[in-house]
Amino acid sequence: MDRNELFQRAAAIGKAKADAAIAARQDADRRRADALNRVAQPLALQARVVGVEALPAAHAASTGFLVAAGDSWFDYPFHDVLKDLHDDYGYNVESTSHKGDPMESMAYLGGQIDGLSRMFDKVRAQGATPIAVLLSGGGDDIAGREFGMLLNNKDSAIGGWNADVLKGVIEDRIAAAYVAMLNAIDSLSNQYAGRTLPILIHGYDYPVPDGRGFLGGWGPLPGPWLQPGFREKNFADLDETKALMRLAIDQFNAMLTELVTAPALAHVKYVDLRGTLKTDDTYKDWWANELHPTEQGFKAVTDRFAQALQNL
Repeated sequence: MDRNELFQRAAAIGKAKADAAIAARQDADRRRADALNRVAQPLALQARVVGVEALPAAHAASTGFLVAAGDSWFDYPFHDVLKDLHDDYGYNVESTSHKGDPMESMAYLGGQIDGLSRMFDKVRAQGATPIAVLLSGGGDDIAGREFGMLLNNKDSAIGGWNADVLKGVIEDRIAAAYVAMLNAIDSLSNQYAGRTLPILIHGYDYPVPDGRGFLGGWGPLPGPWLQPGFREKNFADLDETKALMRLAIDQFNAMLTELVTAPALAHVKYVDLRGTLKTDDTYKDWWANELHPTEQGFKAVTDRFAQALQNL
């Protein structure tokens, strides 16, 4: 199957998933309306309730509404891109993001697509239209338990990335899932906002596979996600594994860069985050663990998103 046919099929799958989510929301709306009709005196919602103190000024205004789907970069404890866009830049964000979700799960299992339809509905109920949709994903399709499968053993004659496997995962599997998800978002945008909305995607920065998981990765806590796979294939030198990760991240970003050049995806904007987080001796100030930034790191990443939003 050539890439055009692959992406056409992926686009059709994404639209079908969105159509199913829209139909489910419409059915839920009908059931809700029936329920309210059975209530003798339903509560009439107002923007301001008499006798209740008005919202603080910081909550009574907004830079704009955003809708988001994604992984842990949009759903992380304490700090993430969406929290910082709300707190530091004044955006209202309605998100269905869930840490640990691969892009394949987002595109094909339908949970985040259904969640997006609800988020669009929430924004519309507030009399607003999102200025953009944010999408984060792909890292969990690579990192984790199966990560070592992407590598040839260091001591073999072909040590390093298995180029064919890595290419298939990034340029076929993840790319097709992105196309499906982007087309699902377009269908939802047209249904709830009446037009195709800008979509922002990103490709992560260069991680340091030093074996640190969430809060150190102790016991049942998540991580590490990279070092175990490297050690499984006899890679132990940190500089060497950092260089290998740089190659994979560049390939992932190249896939996204090519993706947004398609005329049908001209409204999709790619945010290049490479070089935002340090990988030198100060990297622990920027990386909380192998996959996630620190508070300082998330603020630097969020600044890139804020710039992209301002340039829409």
